[in-house]
Amino acid sequence: MRLLGDFKKFLFRGNVVDLAVAVVVGTAFAALVKALVSDLLTPIIAMIFGKPNFEDLSFTINGSHFLYGDFLNALITFVSIAAAVFFFVVEPVNHLMERRGKEDPDTKECPECTSAIPVNARRCPLCTSQLQPA
Repeated sequence: MRLLGDFKKFLFRGNVVDLAVAVVVGTAFAALVKALVSDLLTPIIAMIFGKPNFEDLSFTINGSHFLYGDFLNALITFVSIAAAVFFFVVEPVNHLMERRGKEDPDTKECPECTSAIPVNARRCPLCTSQLQPA
């Protein structure tokens, strides 16, 4: 019974549930971006280069058939997903974290040695100078 209880605790810890949600949302997001690439971006690229479907692009060397068109589709999808994650997730989170850091600083500068120290510190851990209370 203890083993089942430990397993239940493991499953309902926050990070396991968060990871499961992230996988499901990530899978849906990947499908969305893949549809965006195949339904919108590939036709736009096809207008420029005149080839509506890259899957059929291939070449043969010494009897070996190389399907590089499918690789191009996967490459366009990867770059699109990476760009979407960067511009819609990473950049906004970095901006919010930078803004939060300015509003609620965790550290301050020591007036003696100019090192970063915790805001509530009364003595600098590097130069051991006494600090004014916050």
